Amino acid sequence: MFGMSVFQSVLERLKAEQIIDEDTQPRGAEAACDGLQPPIGRSQPFVVETPARATATFGAVDRAYRDFAAAEATQEPRLMPDHLQRTSLADVADELDLGEGETGLTLAAKRRRFAAANHPDRQPPEFRANATIRMKLANMLIDEASRRLSKS
Repeated sequence: MFGMSVFQSVLERLKAEQIIDEDTQPRGAEAACDGLQPPIGRSQPFVVETPARATATFGAVDRAYRDFAAAEATQEPRLMPDHLQRTSLADVADELDLGEGETGLTLAAKRRRFAAANHPDRQPPEFRANATIRMKLANMLIDEASRRLSKS
C-alpha cells in the first residue's frame, strides 16, 4: 500500500476483500458486450439498489411531515401580543426610555433587551411584520442616541 495514492490503495483493498462479485454486476451495456472486459483504466459502474427498509422509512417520514403540516394548517389563529401591536415611533421610544444619561453600555443593554422580546426571528410568522417594524424603529432610535453620545 506504500507508494500508492489513497485511491489506488482503496481499490487494492477492495479487490483483496472481493467486495465486487459477479452476481452484483449491473445488467445492461456491460452484458451486451458478450463478456468483454472494460478497457484498462475504466471502472465498472456503481449501482445502488434501495433496500425496502429505506423506502419504508422514507414513506413514514413523508407521512409524518404531511400530517404535521396539515395539523399546523388547522390550528387556531393566535392573538398578537399587545407589545407587538404598538408600532408607532412614540410607542417604541417610550418603551426604550432613552434618557440623557445613557452610555454605550446602557444603549447596548437596551438594544439586547428589546431584541430579546421583539426580534422577528423569535416571533411566529404572522407577527413578524410588526416585529420587524418595531426592531427597525428601536435600532434607529438607539443608533441616533449612540451618534449623539459619540459627538459629545
